[in-house]
This record gives sequence, C-alpha cells and structure tokens, in this order.
Amino acid sequence: MKHIIPCIIINVALLSFAFGQSVTQKESTDSRSEHEVRQAIEKYRAALLRRDIPALEQMWADDYFFVNAAGEMLTKAQRLANLKSGATTLESINEEEELKVRIHQNTAVATSRVTIKGQYSGQQTSGQYRSIHIWVKGSTGWQLVANQLTALAPK
Repeated sequence: MKHIIPCIIINVALLSFAFGQSVTQKESTDSRSEHEVRQAIEKYRAALLRRDIPALEQMWADDYFFVNAAGEMLTKAQRLANLKSGATTLESINEEEELKVRIHQNTAVATSRVTIKGQYSGQQTSGQYRSIHIWVKGSTGWQLVANQLTALAPK
C-alpha cells in the first residue's frame, strides 16, 4: 500500500504534464495555422484585385463554390470565366472589421465585414458585405473551398 500511493501520484503528475503539453502544442499549431490562413486571405484578395487567374486557380479547390450577394452559386469554372471575360472586376476590397479566423483541425472558417467596389458577374456592385471563407489544408497547403458574401443594409 505504501508503494501504490507514490505510484499513483507520479502517474497523475505525468498524465497532467502530457495532457498540458498536448494543449500547448494544439494552441501553437492553431496559432500557426491562423497566421497561414490570414496570409492566404491577403494573397487571395490581391489575386482578385489583379485578376491573377493562375493564382486563383491554385487557391480555389477543384470543388470550390461562391455564393454572391444576390444568392447565386457559382463554381470555380464559372468564376474563372467571369474573371477572364472581365465580367468580374474589383477595384477595391477593404476590411471594415477585424478578420476572425477559427481553426478546426485542417479546416479554417474566416469571417469579416468588407467594403467592395467593382462588378460581379457583369453587375456593378459597391457596398458593405459580411464575408465568410472556408479554407481546408491539404497536401498543397490552404485552399479556399467556399465563400459567400451577404449584402449589409446601409447604415
């Protein structure tokens, strides 16, 4: 009995240390992933503004889709066609609220409020939107699998 109590104490201490370490490692990984996603979003916005088709082809997953402020759902091929034809051109994308990024293993959900000026699918657009991006980390890094813009009422 004398030996059991010290063994239990040592095991509890070791387990506490092991679990504490895994939480710290997860926080570190999440922090690194969040930083990577924030960088990917900056590259994405720059690519949209420049209409950088090769960069967007790599950033968008093969099954990527976009829901625009009119509620229309566009595939990767449709968005690329709109950009190539000039039907989609953006003059500016400005962050109006801090970008929030939540990491869930290999998936990231990013939300923000943005002001966009330009045209989508041939329709002139300007205003504030709630934006949501869903990114997945695969063998080639972070890719955008879906995003949506929701028009906000003018204040």
